[in-house]
Amino acid sequence: MKQSGGLSGWKLHAVRILAFVTAIAITVFIFSIQDKIEYLAGYGYPSIFLLSLLANATIIIPAPAIALSFAFGAVFNPFWVALAAGTGAAIGEITGYLVGFSGQGVVDDSQIYKKLEAWTTKHGPLLILILAFIPNPFFDLAGVAAGTLKMPIGSFLLWTWIGKMLKMLLFAYAGAASIDWIMNLFPTTF
Repeated sequence: MKQSGGLSGWKLHAVRILAFVTAIAITVFIFSIQDKIEYLAGYGYPSIFLLSLLANATIIIPAPAIALSFAFGAVFNPFWVALAAGTGAAIGEITGYLVGFSGQGVVDDSQIYKKLEAWTTKHGPLLILILAFIPNPFFDLAGVAAGTLKMPIGSFLLWTWIGKMLKMLLFAYAGAASIDWIMNLFPTTF
Protein backbone atom coordinates (compact mmCIF):
# COMPACT_ATOMS: atom_id res chain seq x y z
CA MET A 1 0.00 0.00 0.00
CA LYS A 2 1.56 3.29 -1.12
CA GLN A 3 1.41 6.32 1.16
CA SER A 4 1.37 9.92 -0.05
CA GLY A 5 4.66 11.16 -1.36
CA GLY A 6 5.49 7.71 -2.77
CA LEU A 7 6.81 6.38 0.55
CA SER A 8 5.89 2.96 1.81
CA GLY A 9 7.16 0.28 4.14
CA TRP A 10 10.55 0.89 5.69
CA LYS A 11 11.00 4.27 3.92
CA LEU A 12 7.84 5.62 5.53
CA HIS A 13 8.97 4.35 8.93
CA ALA A 14 12.42 5.89 8.38
CA VAL A 15 10.87 9.30 7.61
CA ARG A 16 8.69 9.08 10.71
CA ILE A 17 11.65 8.07 12.87
CA LEU A 18 13.73 10.89 11.40
CA ALA A 19 10.95 13.40 12.18
CA PHE A 20 10.76 12.07 15.74
CA VAL A 21 14.55 12.16 16.22
CA THR A 22 14.65 15.70 14.83
CA ALA A 23 11.96 16.81 17.27
CA ILE A 24 13.90 15.23 20.14
CA ALA A 25 17.15 16.87 18.98
CA ILE A 26 15.50 20.31 18.89
CA THR A 27 14.06 19.72 22.36
CA VAL A 28 17.40 18.57 23.77
CA PHE A 29 19.05 21.64 22.25
CA ILE A 30 16.50 23.96 23.87
CA PHE A 31 16.96 22.31 27.26
CA SER A 32 20.76 22.37 26.87
CA ILE A 33 20.84 26.15 26.48
CA GLN A 34 18.66 26.91 29.50
CA ASP A 35 21.72 28.03 31.46
CA LYS A 36 22.53 30.47 28.67
CA ILE A 37 19.25 32.39 28.94
CA GLU A 38 20.89 35.28 30.78
CA TYR A 39 23.59 35.48 28.10
CA LEU A 40 21.02 35.30 25.32
CA ALA A 41 18.98 38.03 26.97
CA GLY A 42 21.77 40.38 25.90
CA TYR A 43 20.57 39.86 22.33
CA GLY A 44 17.10 41.02 23.33
CA TYR A 45 14.02 40.51 21.25
CA PRO A 46 15.67 38.61 18.38
CA SER A 47 16.79 35.93 20.85
CA ILE A 48 13.28 35.76 22.29
CA PHE A 49 11.92 35.24 18.78
CA LEU A 50 14.49 32.56 17.95
CA LEU A 51 14.13 30.65 21.21
CA SER A 52 10.35 30.70 20.92
CA LEU A 53 10.53 29.52 17.32
CA LEU A 54 12.81 26.62 18.28
CA ALA A 55 10.72 25.70 21.32
CA ASN A 56 7.57 25.53 19.22
CA ALA A 57 9.19 23.69 16.33
CA THR A 58 9.28 20.55 18.45
CA ILE A 59 6.55 18.09 17.57
CA ILE A 60 4.61 16.49 20.43
CA ILE A 61 7.46 16.96 22.92
CA PRO A 62 6.97 20.24 24.81
CA ALA A 63 9.73 22.80 25.22
CA PRO A 64 9.74 25.73 27.67
CA ALA A 65 8.41 28.56 25.46
CA ILE A 66 6.00 29.85 28.11
CA ALA A 67 8.76 29.88 30.73
CA LEU A 68 10.91 31.94 28.37
CA SER A 69 8.16 34.53 27.96
CA PHE A 70 7.67 34.64 31.71
CA ALA A 71 11.40 35.10 32.39
CA PHE A 72 12.01 37.63 29.60
CA GLY A 73 8.85 39.53 30.60
CA ALA A 74 10.57 40.28 33.89
CA VAL A 75 13.56 41.78 32.05
CA PHE A 76 12.15 43.43 28.92
CA ASN A 77 8.97 45.23 27.92
CA PRO A 78 6.27 42.52 28.22
CA PHE A 79 4.39 43.66 25.11
CA TRP A 80 7.44 43.36 22.88
CA VAL A 81 8.38 40.06 24.53
CA ALA A 82 4.91 38.74 23.68
CA LEU A 83 5.16 40.02 20.10
CA ALA A 84 8.57 38.38 19.56
CA ALA A 85 7.65 35.15 21.37
CA GLY A 86 4.19 34.88 19.82
CA THR A 87 5.54 35.42 16.31
CA GLY A 88 8.35 32.91 16.82
CA ALA A 89 5.89 30.42 18.33
CA ALA A 90 3.46 30.72 15.41
CA ILE A 91 6.20 30.22 12.84
CA GLY A 92 7.61 27.29 14.83
CA GLU A 93 4.21 25.58 14.77
CA ILE A 94 4.50 25.22 10.99
CA THR A 95 6.36 21.95 11.64
CA GLY A 96 3.20 20.21 12.88
CA TYR A 97 1.17 21.70 10.03
CA LEU A 98 3.70 20.46 7.49
CA VAL A 99 3.71 16.96 8.99
CA GLY A 100 -0.05 16.84 8.41
CA PHE A 101 0.10 18.54 5.02
CA SER A 102 2.66 16.06 3.71
CA GLY A 103 0.53 13.12 4.81
CA GLN A 104 3.33 11.73 6.95
CA GLY A 105 1.50 12.14 10.26
CA VAL A 106 2.85 10.00 13.08
CA VAL A 107 -0.37 10.21 15.11
CA ASP A 108 -3.09 9.60 12.51
CA ASP A 109 -4.56 6.61 14.37
CA SER A 110 -4.78 8.07 17.88
CA GLN A 111 -8.22 8.80 19.33
CA ILE A 112 -7.22 12.33 20.37
CA TYR A 113 -6.03 13.09 16.85
CA LYS A 114 -9.27 11.79 15.33
CA LYS A 115 -11.29 14.04 17.66
CA LEU A 116 -9.09 17.06 16.90
CA GLU A 117 -9.40 16.40 13.18
CA ALA A 118 -13.20 16.31 13.46
CA TRP A 119 -13.25 19.49 15.56
CA THR A 120 -10.85 21.19 13.15
CA THR A 121 -13.13 20.26 10.24
CA LYS A 122 -16.13 21.72 12.08
CA HIS A 123 -14.60 24.75 13.85
CA GLY A 124 -11.35 25.40 11.93
CA PRO A 125 -9.84 28.78 12.81
CA LEU A 126 -11.66 29.13 16.14
CA LEU A 127 -10.27 25.80 17.36
CA ILE A 128 -6.75 26.75 16.25
CA LEU A 129 -7.05 30.09 18.09
CA ILE A 130 -8.31 28.49 21.31
CA LEU A 131 -5.74 25.68 21.33
CA ALA A 132 -2.92 28.13 20.55
CA PHE A 133 -4.02 30.32 23.48
CA ILE A 134 -4.52 27.61 26.11
CA PRO A 135 -1.33 25.96 27.37
CA ASN A 136 -1.89 22.34 26.37
CA PRO A 137 -0.05 19.40 24.83
CA PHE A 138 -2.53 19.01 21.95
CA PHE A 139 -1.68 21.97 19.76
CA ASP A 140 0.81 19.97 17.69
CA LEU A 141 -1.95 17.49 16.92
CA ALA A 142 -4.27 20.35 15.92
CA GLY A 143 -1.52 21.63 13.60
CA VAL A 144 -1.19 18.16 12.06
CA ALA A 145 -4.99 18.04 11.62
CA ALA A 146 -5.00 21.50 10.02
CA GLY A 147 -2.28 20.42 7.60
CA THR A 148 -4.02 17.14 6.80
CA LEU A 149 -7.27 19.01 6.10
CA LYS A 150 -5.33 21.47 3.89
CA MET A 151 -6.42 24.51 5.90
CA PRO A 152 -4.86 27.48 4.09
CA ILE A 153 -1.46 28.07 5.69
CA GLY A 154 -2.13 31.81 5.95
CA SER A 155 -5.27 31.15 7.97
CA PHE A 156 -3.45 28.61 10.15
CA LEU A 157 -0.60 31.05 10.82
CA LEU A 158 -2.91 34.01 11.52
CA TRP A 159 -5.06 32.18 14.09
CA THR A 160 -2.03 30.48 15.61
CA TRP A 161 -0.24 33.82 15.90
CA ILE A 162 -3.21 35.53 17.57
CA GLY A 163 -3.58 32.71 20.11
CA LYS A 164 0.15 32.43 20.81
CA MET A 165 0.55 36.21 21.03
CA LEU A 166 -2.26 36.49 23.60
CA LYS A 167 -0.86 33.59 25.62
CA MET A 168 2.66 35.02 25.59
CA LEU A 169 1.27 38.42 26.55
CA LEU A 170 -0.30 36.96 29.69
CA PHE A 171 2.87 35.12 30.67
CA ALA A 172 5.17 38.06 29.88
CA TYR A 173 3.08 40.41 32.02
CA ALA A 174 2.94 37.77 34.77
CA GLY A 175 6.75 37.61 34.64
CA ALA A 176 6.98 41.41 34.86
CA ALA A 177 4.59 41.49 37.82
CA SER A 178 6.43 38.67 39.61
CA ILE A 179 9.60 40.73 39.96
CA ASP A 180 7.76 43.42 41.93
CA TRP A 181 5.97 40.78 43.98
CA ILE A 182 9.23 38.97 44.84
CA MET A 183 11.01 42.22 45.70
CA ASN A 184 8.11 43.18 48.01
CA LEU A 185 8.12 39.71 49.56
CA PHE A 186 11.83 39.90 50.44
CA PRO A 187 12.59 43.64 50.72
CA THR A 188 15.78 43.31 52.76
CA THR A 189 17.30 40.63 50.52
CA PHE A 190 17.34 42.78 47.38
